[in-house]
Amino acid sequence: MTAAAMSLASLTRTYENTCPATESGTLRLRGAPEVKDGHLVIKPVLVSDNSVFGAEVSGVDWSQPLSKDTVDQLVRVQDRYAVLIFRKTGLDNERHIAFSQQLGEQEINPFFYGRENDRIGEPFLWDVGNINLDGTLVQPDQRRWQHSLGNALWHTDSSYHQQRSKYSLLLSHGNPVKGGSWTHFADMRRAYADLPQSKKDELEGLIVEHDLWHSRKLAAPETFSNPLPHELASKPPAYHRLVQTAPNGQKTLYLAAHAKLIVGRSLEESQKLIWELMDHCTQPKYVFSMEWLEGGDMVWWDNRQSMHRANPYTTSMTARDVRRATVIDDGPLAHGVSVEERTAALKGN
Repeated sequence: MTAAAMSLASLTRTYENTCPATESGTLRLRGAPEVKDGHLVIKPVLVSDNSVFGAEVSGVDWSQPLSKDTVDQLVRVQDRYAVLIFRKTGLDNERHIAFSQQLGEQEINPFFYGRENDRIGEPFLWDVGNINLDGTLVQPDQRRWQHSLGNALWHTDSSYHQQRSKYSLLLSHGNPVKGGSWTHFADMRRAYADLPQSKKDELEGLIVEHDLWHSRKLAAPETFSNPLPHELASKPPAYHRLVQTAPNGQKTLYLAAHAKLIVGRSLEESQKLIWELMDHCTQPKYVFSMEWLEGGDMVWWDNRQSMHRANPYTTSMTARDVRRATVIDDGPLAHGVSVEERTAALKGN
């Protein structure tokens, strides 16, 4: 199966692990005990014998600016669970941005199609909804619809930046999409831990080229087989190690549909291994699906230890108004792999 076929096949995989848990959800979810951490109440989502992934967190007073102690506490919780879900926050754009800035420097929206054409027009927020500037819904014949198809592939935000992102914070406004709206998350720490040692040995030290336009071409080949010159110029590829260390000390895979080449291997060899790993990491046992219930819901995930994907747009969808703030990584692996390291990797092959 080709990489394109495998990427599209990943869109059809469904998951029984949901948040909130449904009647068909597994006991791993419904049976997970609450954890109290000071004034926070933490409800783990996906629980296995040796790991936890995702948590609904309550007890935060979003009506006031958060103290440094509360932010530090939330970061510790984030390091453990990788994906945190908050309901009924009441946050608006300004307070969404303010909280994100407490977590670190924010990424600036490049406005690929012009700030004047962006519905939000806020440099610290990405409009990832399906609403046009004039209030109509995005349609399949629009380049924006085709661009959004890449969001429905499993990915890690901004892995195509040489200084990658650390956190993404996605906030819902207005009403939920009719029929439900979901974002799916995969635990890259547990997925790595379950690999056989021989595969871990093979992956150690590999360097991956991440290219935004590669994933867009996989999702919408007719539109993005030849990206526009300004698109290519604004976002060249970036290089990151495949096997990394998560904030909690576990090893993890840093992977995304943006992953195009493994340095020193052919495109065909690279894509075969990348999609073998993507398929492994997105097995149902590593994934839960978070349902957006109402405006004010927010999910905060760590891009260094998880992958995610959105539901694809459909022509029957109602308005979906979600806006993302992105925090730049400032850790030891934030800047990826240098030119010198890439050159050494090529010589090693």
